[in-house]
Amino acid sequence: MATTKTVKKPPRRKKRPEGAPRSRGIAADALGNGSPPAAVTRLAAAIDADGGSVLATYRDPLGGNWQLFVGLPIDLVEPTPYQRDLSDPHVARLCSAIDRLGRYLDPMVVVRTDDGHYWTPNGNHRLAALRTLGARAAVAIVVPEVEVAHRILLLNTEKAHNLRERALEVARLAENLAQLDDRPERQFEPEFEEAALLTLGLCYMQNGRFAGGAYHPVLRRIDRFLGSALPKALDIRRGRAERLLELEDTVSEAVRALRERGFESPYLRAFVVARINPLRFKRGATAEFDETIDRMLTSARRFDAGRIKADQVARAAGPPDETAAS
Repeated sequence: MATTKTVKKPPRRKKRPEGAPRSRGIAADALGNGSPPAAVTRLAAAIDADGGSVLATYRDPLGGNWQLFVGLPIDLVEPTPYQRDLSDPHVARLCSAIDRLGRYLDPMVVVRTDDGHYWTPNGNHRLAALRTLGARAAVAIVVPEVEVAHRILLLNTEKAHNLRERALEVARLAENLAQLDDRPERQFEPEFEEAALLTLGLCYMQNGRFAGGAYHPVLRRIDRFLGSALPKALDIRRGRAERLLELEDTVSEAVRALRERGFESPYLRAFVVARINPLRFKRGATAEFDETIDRMLTSARRFDAGRIKADQVARAAGPPDETAAS
């Protein structure tokens, strides 16, 4: 009697959950495999000649780009010139934490300049803390491609940016790049993140007390990246900043008139800007920069504080008046 042979079915593969990312990049035991490009080898030799030491040469686990983990004389490390200003309280907190732990565990990212210095685009506060504590050396990840320093603002989460810091950093970066690169401004969108930040940053450069938070919502709807070469685009933006500062002066007059009538609220500026914003009730609508600012200026000059009621201000929402709080 013939017997039937049981055929085992292959195990069913588990389905990848919908939306789950596919595996990619380099395995942990292969990050140091292979020979680095000649440019990376030359960079390692330059670091040694600068008095530093290359601790490891490896590829980043996601993109496979070659990088170096190094020790550097602290005197050779400096922040990129377009970074936000140092926060003394934040430096003091870092100093205290590092000193109490007795260890420095957060390497900076740096790029080497032609004159043998090392720019860090994201480690200004850590660098200041190390110097305050008297450190002689810093550990860092050296990225061979200098242009990465211009894009690392996207990863700069060392200390939460407020709007003023973000805008100043982007505007300073734009001014720095304009001396090196005349590509159209719109090609720098990954570096600058948002067109409105460029205009706001130029305003803050002229007036450190500028209340940018009140104007940011409308700017995001009317300010777009320009097709002009970056140096020319910056000239256009300086003109836009002048218009915005003119508007701010006019809005300030309206705020003063409201205060003279006895209104006391941290939202007065946001209230006035909302009242003169022609896009206020047009959800999702966009408009041209010059036309919108012209209309807002006209409305601000006609603003009548005598017609405003207390319950209207009480219902106002938005960013507090930065100039009153500072």
